[in-house]
Amino acid sequence: MAGLPAAAAALAFLWLGEYGDQTKWTVMVFILVIWLGCSYSLIGKVRFPLQTLSNLLAAIREGDYSIRARGGRREDALGEVILEVNALGENLRQQRLAALEATALLSKVMTEIEVAVFTFDGAQKLRLVNRAGEKLLGKPAQRLLHGSALELGLAECLQGEPSRTMEIMLPGGAGRWGLRRTTFREHGRPHTLVVLTDLSRALREEERAAWQRLLRVLAHELNNSLAPIKSIAGTMTGLLKRQPRMQDWEPDMQRGLEVISSRAEALNRFVGAYTQLARLPQPRLGPVDVGAWVRRVVALETRLRVAVEPGPPFVIQADGDLLDQLLINLVRNATDASLETKGEVKIRWGRNISGLEVLVEDDGAGLSNPANLFVPFFTTKKTGSGIGLVLSRQIAEAHGGSIMLENRTDRPGCRARLRLPVK
Repeated sequence: MAGLPAAAAALAFLWLGEYGDQTKWTVMVFILVIWLGCSYSLIGKVRFPLQTLSNLLAAIREGDYSIRARGGRREDALGEVILEVNALGENLRQQRLAALEATALLSKVMTEIEVAVFTFDGAQKLRLVNRAGEKLLGKPAQRLLHGSALELGLAECLQGEPSRTMEIMLPGGAGRWGLRRTTFREHGRPHTLVVLTDLSRALREEERAAWQRLLRVLAHELNNSLAPIKSIAGTMTGLLKRQPRMQDWEPDMQRGLEVISSRAEALNRFVGAYTQLARLPQPRLGPVDVGAWVRRVVALETRLRVAVEPGPPFVIQADGDLLDQLLINLVRNATDASLETKGEVKIRWGRNISGLEVLVEDDGAGLSNPANLFVPFFTTKKTGSGIGLVLSRQIAEAHGGSIMLENRTDRPGCRARLRLPVK
């Protein structure tokens, strides 16, 4: 079509010129042949790159990114298109390789992880399960896939809170399991991901470690009390068997019985302290005025005047009796430390991001072994029981708060930081 005007003009001049009919027809045929030949040649040069591009795009659509077109040049429009399509194919090849590697890694992690993973579609049919899930359900994946959650015994996992602890009885395991559930989309359709973590083993290990620590403490305290009792009892038995008896055997017997009684009383206090630690009651919440609470507890400490720095008015929901016991322990510890150095005790309160913060500061020697502060029955005092701070922390945590002890940075001494939420 581009050559048609020129060819038509040439034929018109030729036909209107003074030439013979044979010459006119010969030249006319020659012009038409050249015109059509050039047209077909141009069509071939355009069609071949377009067919190449079509084949290359078809290969990309089919997922074959290894095919490349040749002959692309920057000075040619079609050549630039070919170069860009080649670059597109290379990018898609690299992205596909990265996706395959990521999928292989995910598959390996899913296989080796000890957490049971299940995927359900919108109809609650199982679509994916890992090795731990197969072990938990007691069947291979081929027999589990496409089964309903109700048939597999996992219907409860698709209901209720998405993150919770639950009791599970399945062929491959029973006990307490941690549930995590979330949703995602695949091919535009909603799916549910369920992850089950066995908590029984970790709980058993923690329980075993707690019992071991407790037995070590009990054995230590019992040995400390029973050793002198056994020794004195042996001495007293020797006195009774001795004939003739010594003239002053009765005072020795009296002193021995007093020591046995004293150690027995110490054991009784120890057991009572442990019972108190193990039977902390649940808080009964009610309104507690922070200022009145602090002043009430401070008034109970008569050995040393405790300075109160008033803070903003606060009313929190808490168990007043338990908070009294908590603050009494903190103030008593601070007073004991300050009495040794003839220092002072100060208490103040304020508001922070988490809620109420109460600070009890002393001028004592500070903390020498902060790692063992909250270890039950650990104490540095001669007459201490080692449960005051443990009870205080349990009371704070029962109210959703926390206790932290730290050495002061402005001067020698210790700072107890109590934080409680404000509801």
